[in-house]
Amino acid sequence: MNCVVFKLSENLRAKFTKFYAQYKCEKTPPYAIFQAKNYDVTITLYESGKVMFQGLGADIEASIWIAMEKKYNNIDIEQKDASKEKKKSEDDTFFLNTSTIGSDETGCGDFFGPVVVCATYVSKENITFLKDLGVKDSKKITDDKIKEIAPEIIKKIPYVCSVLDNETYNKNFKDINMVKLKCILHNKVLCSLVEKYKPDYKFAVVDQFVNGKKYYEYLKDAPKKLKGISFYTKGESKCMAVAAASVIARYEFLKQMNKLNDKVGFVLQKGAGPIVDEQINTLIQKNGKDYLKSIAKLNFKNYTKLI
Repeated sequence: MNCVVFKLSENLRAKFTKFYAQYKCEKTPPYAIFQAKNYDVTITLYESGKVMFQGLGADIEASIWIAMEKKYNNIDIEQKDASKEKKKSEDDTFFLNTSTIGSDETGCGDFFGPVVVCATYVSKENITFLKDLGVKDSKKITDDKIKEIAPEIIKKIPYVCSVLDNETYNKNFKDINMVKLKCILHNKVLCSLVEKYKPDYKFAVVDQFVNGKKYYEYLKDAPKKLKGISFYTKGESKCMAVAAASVIARYEFLKQMNKLNDKVGFVLQKGAGPIVDEQINTLIQKNGKDYLKSIAKLNFKNYTKLI
């Protein structure tokens, strides 16, 4: 377990507590004024102003606020692991020079368009190739860059991609918890990848959206389950297979969205914000409610609040 500790400047503390408000714990430890748990990281702010990040993703989570200290206060903080482990564990280093499989998804927070889940196998020999392409979390790469590098990844990296179109989603899955749906789809592509390519991998990694115990609970009725998965927050920054999967999934999502744009005659807004609400009204007035079944997820509040 990683542990990073440093003093948070007073002018950042309000931003800090607001940022983690949705993850706030009801109780705090002695001398602490705020505590939150964000997936695999526990974040604690003490009366003294010291902040402590504990967990597998502590270093990544802490880096956000180290960068904020530099931006707002011109303070350079040297990030150290307060646990003072003499050796890095396998989990700290496996992605650097180890063959892995990994999966990621996109489209789950978008009212328009499909849910896309992808799994890839990245051998240690292909890690440098992906780094040279600039592969990382697809949310940190522009759509134009995704369109440029994804075809190169697809040519060289074994992958399996599953696209859940809107009609199928609305007919069979809209009443299923989204987390459970993601578990089903991640398991599907990972099992298919292993069956199709029989990769020689050391770790299977999923970008964490649920803890491991709950993940397998949701899959209790699945005929096939890939065991031994490691779940990491910001998995794409820890495992190149997850990063490659995130890029391919986003690329496929963008292709599907372009088809929907052509169908409706204008560019559909991604996400689920106010502009989406305006576009829903426009489409209903022009084509009726049933038209949305083939282009949108009808269990989103954007739609249910209208009916």
